[in-house]
Amino acid sequence: MKARDYKAEHFLWSVDDDGVAVLTLNRPERKNPLTFQSYAEMRDLFRALAHARDCKVVIVTGAGGNFSSGGDVHEIIGPLTGMAMPELLDFTRMTGDLVKAMRGCPQPVIAAIDGVCVGAGAIMAMASDMRIATPRTKTAFLFTRVGLAGCDMGACAILPRQIGQGRASELLFTGRVMTAEEGERWGFHNRLVEPDALMDAARELALSLAKGPTFAHGVTKNQLNVEWDMSLDAAIEAEAQAQAICMQTRDFRRAYEAFAAKREPVFEGD
Repeated sequence: MKARDYKAEHFLWSVDDDGVAVLTLNRPERKNPLTFQSYAEMRDLFRALAHARDCKVVIVTGAGGNFSSGGDVHEIIGPLTGMAMPELLDFTRMTGDLVKAMRGCPQPVIAAIDGVCVGAGAIMAMASDMRIATPRTKTAFLFTRVGLAGCDMGACAILPRQIGQGRASELLFTGRVMTAEEGERWGFHNRLVEPDALMDAARELALSLAKGPTFAHGVTKNQLNVEWDMSLDAAIEAEAQAQAICMQTRDFRRAYEAFAAKREPVFEGD
């Protein structure tokens, strides 16, 4: 797959010459809600990125000063109330598959968050590898406020690992807004920047990763995922094997040769 040739139908998608992709949720008039179609298309795209050598990092953001208001009330929430259990389970499994695809693609995913970031939008931010936000960002896992459980799309597994069990429990039980300052203090947001600096900050981070050993980045991401349910001994052994694989790459040799020559290495991801 050539990521830069992909033509998105339900969001904006671009890949620059450095391999930095930008996925923009683009329904700003309604704060970028998600639909059945956008869920499915993003799931399929993130799955396909495993085979896209020209894409090294993905930035996920929203248009018009907001990240996402979550599932569209009229296009998703309304129809769900009339579905039978098998159809509902098909839907909840599909939304969960988006998180699996984001976590499973080898590229680091950076969420650039501004304004409203709630419901499934908050889940997409959570599923990203890193999050840069603005001081006006408001994040809420508001499922209980619409009569649902807080355990949506992996939230009960992932969020406690990011911000701690007690804080995650509070957000998932109450559905209240986590302010940007709380998010940074608790470790959800990596850092806060002003709105007009958000995309520049995200691109700067993305470019630094794209210029790094991208094969090794994929290995790091995989280990961050698979070691969640390993014993310490198993994790250390898994990392020993993963690192030995990375020592076979040309990037490892390039780094050594650059160090010996007292120059910066130029990584090529192989």
